[in-house]
Amino acid sequence: MDTIEALKTRRSIRRYLNRPVEKEKIETIIDCAHLAPTAINIQPWEFIVLTDPKIKKAVADETDYGKFIKDAPVAIIVLCKNVKYYLEDGCAATTNIVNAAHALGLGTCWIAGDKKPYAEKILEIIRAPKDCRLVSLISMGYPMETSPSNQTKRPLNEVIHWESF
Repeated sequence: MDTIEALKTRRSIRRYLNRPVEKEKIETIIDCAHLAPTAINIQPWEFIVLTDPKIKKAVADETDYGKFIKDAPVAIIVLCKNVKYYLEDGCAATTNIVNAAHALGLGTCWIAGDKKPYAEKILEIIRAPKDCRLVSLISMGYPMETSPSNQTKRPLNEVIHWESF
């Protein structure tokens, strides 16, 4: 799948087939994540890959809108060291994860992390270092849903502005 097609067809997937994701695909996806743009090349990110059902359930139980994490074959947690642009860098890496996964035939759903009240508890569950911030949680697997999204995006002519707002 080419890049433009991947960007135009990716959507959030919350239901997955009961099929493991190949380690090679996970490593390719994380490789793409760590190649994301990063402010002054600090690369503050760390990636925790969860496949253990008990850990996925513990994480899912703490979330408000991510309960389906427990049913996904894989969850990826994006952490960043607490540097000035950790959130921007971590979001760039997260974007690369969801797009690379889609290009490899996998579905994902980006679940909020940084500003959620459960962030500290999830950091405890995964035994993250004290200098890390939770940027995002991503469920991942082979999609059970195959139909196009019903959601529509605002038309381009409503969001594009030339020279000024």
